Amino acid sequence: MSPSPPSHPHPERHWLGPALALAGAFGFSAKAIFAKLAYAASTVDAITVLTFRMIFSLPFFALMIWVAQRDATRARLARRDWTAILWLGFIGYYLASLLDFWGLQYITASLERLILFLNPTIVVLLSALVLGKPITRRTAVALGLSYAGIVMVFAHDFHLAQDTAVLLIGGGLVFASAILYAIYLVGNGEIIQRAGAARFTAYAMAVSTLFVFVQFLVTRPLSVLNQPMAVYWNTAGMAVFSTVLPIWLTNEAIRRIGANRVALIGTIGPVLTIGLGAIFLGEAITLFQMGGAALVMAGVVLVTLKK
Repeated sequence: MSPSPPSHPHPERHWLGPALALAGAFGFSAKAIFAKLAYAASTVDAITVLTFRMIFSLPFFALMIWVAQRDATRARLARRDWTAILWLGFIGYYLASLLDFWGLQYITASLERLILFLNPTIVVLLSALVLGKPITRRTAVALGLSYAGIVMVFAHDFHLAQDTAVLLIGGGLVFASAILYAIYLVGNGEIIQRAGAARFTAYAMAVSTLFVFVQFLVTRPLSVLNQPMAVYWNTAGMAVFSTVLPIWLTNEAIRRIGANRVALIGTIGPVLTIGLGAIFLGEAITLFQMGGAALVMAGVVLVTLKK
């Protein structure tokens, strides 16, 4: 017989996992806020903001790689594994991030977050197209809700926008970012099983950092790195609190309570971004925005929640 559980279990076993997942969602939600504040502080552009983010994240990535290499239980990676890491790091962290930061120059943080939040629905569509997985009635309803919510918010912003072309460009860039990241998610399952989530994430982030640095050095003079302190503080905050820390918090939450529960808790993300945008950026909160966010979140919950 297995030993009976203690009569007074530690309280943290009940709340720590969800708390970690919520903290991770909060960190990811603040990314757009840090980026918009950096844009407001200077004439800095997307590739420069992304470069600063990677500069401040680099020591943490190096530490992640060092820890991953010390794990003797993991098998050595083959050439095909490194090829997959190179490709997925390029599209999933470098190119997707570049398009996202570029799009943030044109649209609000709350709209950006809602568009990115479509990732699970795009993964479902890609899985149906590429892997032949059927779309059930439940999934079809979820897709309808999510995209109806985006259309609601986008139509409202389109009606109020002074320059509709800017809104279309920004929304298109962020949606392209969401598609690229969904491709990354669909393609990383096999390599994660062989390499482990922590090791794969560390290597993929290192690859993306290399691409960002190369693009910056080729297209920008080093004098661009001379920016106001507000740019440094916001990009450093983005690196620590919206990149490295949320990755660790989310991974630890998944270890404790499982990926499905973490994903469900993460559906609070758009609401957090809307609130942060109102507090720090002065972005308006409207009934159309909240209604659209509710539809998107409901759709994502249906996609994520197991029957």
